[in-house]
Amino acid sequence: MPAQRQILSHGFGPYYTPESRILILGSFPSVKSREQSFFYGHPRNRFWPVLAAVCREETPQSLEEKKAFLCRNKIALYDVIESCSIVGSSDSSIRDVVPADLRPILIGSRVENRIYTNGGKASALYQRYLLPVFRIPAVSLPSTSPANAARSLEQLIDAWAAALAPVLSK
Repeated sequence: MPAQRQILSHGFGPYYTPESRILILGSFPSVKSREQSFFYGHPRNRFWPVLAAVCREETPQSLEEKKAFLCRNKIALYDVIESCSIVGSSDSSIRDVVPADLRPILIGSRVENRIYTNGGKASALYQRYLLPVFRIPAVSLPSTSPANAARSLEQLIDAWAAALAPVLSK
Protein backbone atom coordinates (compact mmCIF):
# COMPACT_ATOMS: atom_id res chain seq x y z
CA MET A 1 0.00 0.00 0.00
CA PRO A 2 1.50 3.38 -0.98
CA ALA A 3 2.24 5.98 1.66
CA GLN A 4 -0.60 8.38 2.39
CA ARG A 5 -0.40 12.16 2.49
CA GLN A 6 -0.11 13.37 6.07
CA ILE A 7 -0.17 16.80 7.67
CA LEU A 8 2.87 16.86 9.94
CA SER A 9 4.74 19.21 12.23
CA HIS A 10 8.51 19.22 12.34
CA GLY A 11 8.46 17.45 15.65
CA PHE A 12 11.84 18.14 17.24
CA GLY A 13 12.90 21.72 16.59
CA PRO A 14 16.28 23.24 15.76
CA TYR A 15 19.69 22.27 17.11
CA TYR A 16 21.99 25.18 17.94
CA THR A 17 24.14 26.59 20.72
CA PRO A 18 25.08 30.20 21.53
CA GLU A 19 28.40 29.48 19.79
CA SER A 20 26.89 28.19 16.52
CA ARG A 21 28.36 30.13 13.60
CA ILE A 22 26.67 28.51 10.59
CA LEU A 23 23.14 27.27 9.98
CA ILE A 24 22.42 24.40 7.61
CA LEU A 25 18.78 24.05 6.58
CA GLY A 26 17.13 21.01 5.05
CA SER A 27 13.61 20.99 3.69
CA PHE A 28 11.64 18.82 6.17
CA PRO A 29 12.67 15.78 8.26
CA SER A 30 12.45 12.38 6.60
CA VAL A 31 10.42 9.56 8.10
CA LYS A 32 13.62 8.15 9.67
CA SER A 33 14.62 11.54 11.07
CA ARG A 34 11.15 12.00 12.54
CA GLU A 35 11.40 8.53 14.13
CA GLN A 36 14.78 9.42 15.67
CA SER A 37 13.79 13.02 16.53
CA PHE A 38 17.00 14.33 14.98
CA PHE A 39 18.37 15.44 11.65
CA TYR A 40 19.52 13.20 8.80
CA GLY A 41 18.52 9.92 10.40
CA HIS A 42 18.29 7.83 7.24
CA PRO A 43 21.36 5.56 7.11
CA ARG A 44 21.83 6.20 3.38
CA ASN A 45 21.74 9.99 3.71
CA ARG A 46 25.30 11.21 3.22
CA PHE A 47 24.98 14.31 5.41
CA TRP A 48 27.04 13.06 8.37
CA PRO A 49 29.86 11.50 6.26
CA VAL A 50 30.09 14.66 4.12
CA LEU A 51 30.16 17.03 7.08
CA ALA A 52 32.64 14.83 8.95
CA ALA A 53 34.96 14.81 5.93
CA VAL A 54 34.71 18.60 5.58
CA CYS A 55 35.54 18.97 9.29
CA ARG A 56 38.25 16.28 9.10
CA GLU A 57 36.67 14.17 11.80
CA GLU A 58 35.25 10.69 12.17
CA THR A 59 31.60 10.33 11.17
CA PRO A 60 29.46 10.62 14.30
CA GLN A 61 27.12 7.68 14.87
CA SER A 62 25.04 8.13 18.00
CA LEU A 63 22.77 11.05 18.78
CA GLU A 64 25.19 12.18 21.50
CA GLU A 65 28.13 12.01 19.07
CA LYS A 66 26.20 14.01 16.47
CA LYS A 67 25.30 16.75 18.95
CA ALA A 68 28.88 16.90 20.26
CA PHE A 69 30.15 17.10 16.66
CA LEU A 70 27.78 19.99 15.86
CA CYS A 71 28.68 21.79 19.07
CA ARG A 72 32.44 21.36 18.52
CA ASN A 73 32.18 22.65 14.96
CA LYS A 74 29.72 25.45 15.81
CA ILE A 75 27.05 24.21 13.40
CA ALA A 76 23.31 24.76 13.81
CA LEU A 77 20.74 22.59 12.04
CA TYR A 78 17.10 23.07 11.21
CA ASP A 79 14.70 22.84 8.30
CA VAL A 80 12.95 25.45 6.18
CA ILE A 81 9.53 23.94 6.94
CA GLU A 82 7.87 23.82 10.35
CA SER A 83 4.84 21.89 9.10
CA CYS A 84 3.38 20.69 5.81
CA SER A 85 1.46 17.93 4.15
CA ILE A 86 3.78 15.27 2.74
CA VAL A 87 3.80 11.71 1.45
CA GLY A 88 6.48 9.74 3.31
CA SER A 89 9.81 11.55 2.91
CA SER A 90 9.21 12.84 -0.61
CA ASP A 91 10.27 16.48 -1.02
CA SER A 92 8.38 16.61 -4.31
CA SER A 93 5.13 15.85 -2.46
CA ILE A 94 5.42 18.78 -0.02
CA ARG A 95 2.33 20.99 0.07
CA ASP A 96 0.62 23.39 2.52
CA VAL A 97 3.91 24.78 3.82
CA VAL A 98 4.20 26.59 7.12
CA PRO A 99 7.76 27.99 7.17
CA ALA A 100 10.06 27.70 10.17
CA ASP A 101 10.76 30.68 12.38
CA LEU A 102 14.53 31.20 12.36
CA ARG A 103 14.45 34.08 14.85
CA PRO A 104 15.32 31.98 17.93
CA ILE A 105 18.39 30.59 16.13
CA LEU A 106 19.49 33.96 14.75
CA ILE A 107 19.02 35.68 18.11
CA GLY A 108 20.44 32.86 20.22
CA SER A 109 23.58 32.11 18.22
CA ARG A 110 26.38 33.69 16.21
CA VAL A 111 25.04 32.55 12.82
CA GLU A 112 24.47 36.12 11.55
CA ASN A 113 24.44 35.76 7.74
CA ARG A 114 25.95 32.27 7.34
CA ILE A 115 23.02 30.17 6.12
CA TYR A 116 23.32 27.15 3.83
CA THR A 117 20.62 24.96 2.32
CA ASN A 118 20.98 21.21 1.77
CA GLY A 119 19.59 20.57 -1.70
CA GLY A 120 17.51 22.25 -4.36
CA LYS A 121 14.16 21.83 -2.63
CA ALA A 122 15.43 23.39 0.61
CA SER A 123 16.96 26.22 -1.42
CA ALA A 124 13.75 26.88 -3.38
CA LEU A 125 11.64 26.79 -0.21
CA TYR A 126 14.10 29.12 1.55
CA GLN A 127 13.97 31.57 -1.37
CA ARG A 128 10.17 31.52 -1.39
CA TYR A 129 9.35 31.60 2.32
CA LEU A 130 12.30 32.73 4.43
CA LEU A 131 14.45 35.06 2.34
CA PRO A 132 11.66 37.67 2.14
CA VAL A 133 11.30 37.58 5.94
CA PHE A 134 14.92 37.43 7.09
CA ARG A 135 16.66 39.01 4.08
CA ILE A 136 19.70 36.79 4.52
CA PRO A 137 20.83 35.10 1.30
CA ALA A 138 21.53 31.38 1.67
CA VAL A 139 24.21 29.39 -0.12
CA SER A 140 22.69 26.38 -1.88
CA LEU A 141 24.64 23.14 -1.43
CA PRO A 142 24.01 19.90 -3.35
CA SER A 143 21.67 17.50 -1.58
CA THR A 144 23.15 14.76 0.56
CA SER A 145 19.95 12.73 0.12
CA PRO A 146 20.25 9.22 -1.30
CA ALA A 147 17.82 10.46 -3.98
CA ASN A 148 20.66 12.65 -5.33
CA ALA A 149 22.39 9.83 -7.19
CA ALA A 150 23.90 12.30 -9.67
CA ARG A 151 26.64 13.24 -7.18
CA SER A 152 29.18 10.85 -5.71
CA LEU A 153 30.24 11.12 -2.08
CA GLU A 154 33.54 12.65 -3.22
CA GLN A 155 31.74 15.27 -5.34
CA LEU A 156 29.52 16.17 -2.40
CA ILE A 157 32.50 16.51 -0.08
CA ASP A 158 34.29 18.75 -2.58
CA ALA A 159 31.25 21.01 -3.07
CA TRP A 160 30.47 21.26 0.64
CA ALA A 161 34.13 21.83 1.54
CA ALA A 162 34.44 24.67 -0.99
CA ALA A 163 31.50 26.45 0.65
CA LEU A 164 32.00 25.58 4.31
CA ALA A 165 35.73 25.19 4.93
CA PRO A 166 36.51 28.94 4.86
CA VAL A 167 33.78 29.60 7.44
CA LEU A 168 34.51 26.55 9.63
CA SER A 169 38.22 27.37 9.84
CA LYS A 170 37.61 30.78 11.45
